[in-house]
Amino acid sequence: MSDLRITLQAGLQSLQLALDARQVDLLLDYLGLLQKWNKVYNLTAVRLPEEMMTHHLLDSLAAIKPLLQQVGDRSVRLLDVGSGGGLPGVVIAIACPQIDVTCVDTVAKKAAFIQQAAATLTLPNLRGLHARVESLNALSGQGFDVVCSRAFASLVDFTNWSRGALMPGGVWMAMKGKHPGDELATLASEAGRVDVFHVEQLQVPGLDAERCIVWMRPGPMAVA
Repeated sequence: MSDLRITLQAGLQSLQLALDARQVDLLLDYLGLLQKWNKVYNLTAVRLPEEMMTHHLLDSLAAIKPLLQQVGDRSVRLLDVGSGGGLPGVVIAIACPQIDVTCVDTVAKKAAFIQQAAATLTLPNLRGLHARVESLNALSGQGFDVVCSRAFASLVDFTNWSRGALMPGGVWMAMKGKHPGDELATLASEAGRVDVFHVEQLQVPGLDAERCIVWMRPGPMAVA
């Protein structure tokens, strides 16, 4: 058994995620794709497979249980904003086949990589989209139940830019490093446009760094 597989399975156990053998294989295959395409497309600054495992795969997998606690087992549509190499979008698509995942990025080659990953890994619930998130609008059938991002932008910019893509009753899921106190303070001054209903601390196996998810929904004074 490879060291990467051992690290992944130990991480899944630590995160209490019960993925089947095919899902484990898909995660490792995705890691291989990311490493291969990264040489040409510069998808991530992390180069070593061992670091990609902890900094990218396990970091994204740490968000799976919190996400499922929010959406349950129902079929939902999720938008991963500024997805880059597909983090956490591709990982979510593999771990949660009931979730329909769209990874949007303004860089065409990154969206193309997601499309290639979806085809190579045979993930019918994954697609890459080359667009600006501001151009997506729930009123024109481009709405999502969950809009997420990982180290993408400030909370104010993230919610402002992606507001139009959020379906009524939908939530924002912002993956951050350390607790973003300054960003939350700025968001609080937005006159009720965003309601932060939970800040959830994450523990990433093998990674000695702070991680959290900021859960938000449009506030009572939000204007679409």
